[in-house]
Amino acid sequence: MKKTMGILATVVAIATSQSIYATSEKIGNSIQESVENVSPMFHNEPKERDLPALNYVNQPPMVPHAVKNYQVTKNVNQCLTCHSPEASRVTGATRISPTHFMDRDGNIVGSTSPRRYFCLQCHVSQSDVEPIVPNEFKPMSGFGK
Repeated sequence: MKKTMGILATVVAIATSQSIYATSEKIGNSIQESVENVSPMFHNEPKERDLPALNYVNQPPMVPHAVKNYQVTKNVNQCLTCHSPEASRVTGATRISPTHFMDRDGNIVGSTSPRRYFCLQCHVSQSDVEPIVPNEFKPMSGFGK
């Protein structure tokens, strides 16, 4: 009886996995064929450019160089290799803003604030691509091109 139950369990497991695979294959195909499936056009980021004009007050500046394969983890922030206050004096890179050294209460701390440590959450690379979703955004007067 135990052997029969073991065989039955194996058959059910195989049938279930084949069903899941078939379902995921159908979903994968429907996603690939959907209108929303738009391949990103910014695989070849520019090596370096001038900073673009800002579009709104307090907009985080865009990154004027490629950041592909930059490591920004809780232990390593490759951006700070050039942009920390100490390194920026040597590299000539833009120094990170003093606001990045404030805690949530506005107190100045000795190192980069944890809430400002992950640069690529706010600062994005530039890319000359058409918007995926049409919009009619206009920069505030005095900002933008």
